Amino acid sequence: MRYYPVFLDVMGKHCLVIGGGKVGTRKAKMLFRCGAIVTAVSPVFSETLTTFAEQHPLILKKKEYDRSDIEAAFIVVATTDDKALNLRIKNDAETLNILCNISDQPEESDFLVPSVVSRGDLSIAISTNGKSPALAKKLRQDLEKEFGSEYAEFLSLMGNLREKLLHESHDPDTHRTIFEDLIQKGLLDLIRKGNTAKVDSLLYEATGKAYRMSDLIFDSQSKS
Repeated sequence: MRYYPVFLDVMGKHCLVIGGGKVGTRKAKMLFRCGAIVTAVSPVFSETLTTFAEQHPLILKKKEYDRSDIEAAFIVVATTDDKALNLRIKNDAETLNILCNISDQPEESDFLVPSVVSRGDLSIAISTNGKSPALAKKLRQDLEKEFGSEYAEFLSLMGNLREKLLHESHDPDTHRTIFEDLIQKGLLDLIRKGNTAKVDSLLYEATGKAYRMSDLIFDSQSKS
């Protein structure tokens, strides 16, 4: 295995996408949704990205790429259809110790962007080390059928419950037992079925407190 699997925190960090076509649009929107400060550089931008930038604080620079564009970047993603330009971008990034991804040249990239199944705070990343994007896409589609919205609700509940318990007392062993008990007793399946009453009952049984599903499940992400 060549690549070290990692989830990268880009929240509040400057990320640069070079290229304004279909791939650049997808990369820019994904980085933005992960909380990055995104700048896209290209002589031409897709209508989709232009509209998105009109509705969100995403910076579009309508120009040819210049080395100075990457100097403040945390990561760089090159998505142009000019391989020579992409390699120049990679070389410029390397001299500045900035990680760079070339969307269609994984062998020249410092990191790969996996195919992702996202359900709230649940992220399942799939990579074939660049060997078969088609297989990664197929696996993602299969997993999307298996993992539904109940996983987002489940993690919202568990995360908010954990915060409440930590606020009341710091007892890792007891908390671990509570969470394992909730999982073993079918909390996820109850959420999937929308059985609020039984979820509330299970929460009381596990914690001894009158926590309610309606108070513990909410969407903490507002970007779209």
